[in-house]
Amino acid sequence: MSIQSNLNTIKATLPEHVTLVAVSKTKPVSDLLQAYEAGQRIFGENKIQEMTEKWEQMPKDIQWHMIGHVQSNKVKFMAPYVTLIHGVDSLKLLQEINKQALKNKRIIDCLLQIYIAEEESKFGLDENELNELLTSPEFKELKNIRILGLMGMATFTEDQNQIKKEFTHLKSIFDSLKNIDGYGKDALESVSTISMGMSGDYQLAIECGSTMVRIGSSIFGGR
Repeated sequence: MSIQSNLNTIKATLPEHVTLVAVSKTKPVSDLLQAYEAGQRIFGENKIQEMTEKWEQMPKDIQWHMIGHVQSNKVKFMAPYVTLIHGVDSLKLLQEINKQALKNKRIIDCLLQIYIAEEESKFGLDENELNELLTSPEFKELKNIRILGLMGMATFTEDQNQIKKEFTHLKSIFDSLKNIDGYGKDALESVSTISMGMSGDYQLAIECGSTMVRIGSSIFGGR
C-alpha cells in the first residue's frame, strides 16, 4: 500500500470534526512529500531538531505539531514556526513558550498533557495540577500562548476496556474545564481540542470524544 492510499483509507474513516495529524517522526522528507501531495498538511514530530530540519525543506503551508516531550531549552528553535505544541505539562514550560512566542511576535497554541495511563514512562498533569495551573496568577500573565485543549496517551495495552476508561477519563476532565473557578470564559473560547488516539486505538478515541488523532504507522508504515 502506498502512503497516498493509506492516507485516503484513514481519512475515509474520520468524521468531519476530527483533525488528522500525520506522525512523521523518523521518516524521510520524501515520505512526507508523498503525504503532502496526497493533500495532508498537518505533520507531527517528536524531536524539535528533526522537525526544524523538515520545516526548512518542506512547503511553507504545512502546520507543524510538536507531539513529543518538550525540553524548555529547545523551545526557541521551534518558536518561529510551530503551529501547536501537544505535550505541555508544566507552568515552567508554558512560561518559556510564552517568552519565545513574544520574541517572535506570535501567539503559540498549546495543549496541556494530562496523565491518564497506568505507565510510569508517560508524562502529564493530574487533575489537581491542571486546576492549580489554570487558576494561578502566573498563568494569567501569559499573553502569548493560547490553550486549545487537552492531550493524553492511553496505556500501551491490548485491553480495550482499559483504553476506553482512560480516554473517557480525559474527556470528563476536558468537560470539567468549564467549571474551574477563576478560569474565565474568555480563556475557554479557544478550548475545543482533545488530542487522543493513535494508529491502534484512534477509532475508539473518536467514540470517546477525541477531536484530533495522531497517526503514524498506519500512514507511513512501521519504524
